[in-house]
Amino acid sequence: MEIADVVMSVLVGVGLAAACGYRVFVPLLALSLGSATGAVDVSAGWEWVGSPAAIVALAVASVLEIGAYYIPAVDNALDAVAIPLATIAGTLATASVSADMPPMLRWSVAAIAGGGMALTVQSATTTVRAVTTPVTAGLGNWIVATGELVMATFSAILAIFLPVIAVLASLGVIAILLAIILRFRRKRPEKLAKNLK
Repeated sequence: MEIADVVMSVLVGVGLAAACGYRVFVPLLALSLGSATGAVDVSAGWEWVGSPAAIVALAVASVLEIGAYYIPAVDNALDAVAIPLATIAGTLATASVSADMPPMLRWSVAAIAGGGMALTVQSATTTVRAVTTPVTAGLGNWIVATGELVMATFSAILAIFLPVIAVLASLGVIAILLAIILRFRRKRPEKLAKNLK
């Protein structure tokens, strides 16, 4: 396999990993469907990802995860376990599509690039939810949940068909989320100081 093909396979994995930062199971379901239809080439030993049993299991897990994020208080509790789960899912998604690499290199790239991307996106979205919960008394969380679902779905599809754009878009979204978080954190002390006067 050519170097360009290896790089593209890693970009598909990193794009899927970014999507795992929004929702853990939706991108894995996209990977499973992509493998079953031939849209995604999985690495040797990962063919089971496209099996009917895997598709059904990931579809059920996706529906449960999506529904749980629309239940107030449960969504914040899920964020506590979503960070490690997203990191693991991002690592596995990247490893499953990273073709023609020695195992040590594949898992290193998967853990650092894939797991790191999923961790970064999930940490940013968790922080956004932590900000919106007190501001809206939890009532705005369904908007965040819907946005995350749309981003997970769109990012996963983009990662499969346009991986370079998917990774660049994910980096752009991370930059925007961090800017929003930093702006909000800067305004909070100023608002507190005004209230004390």
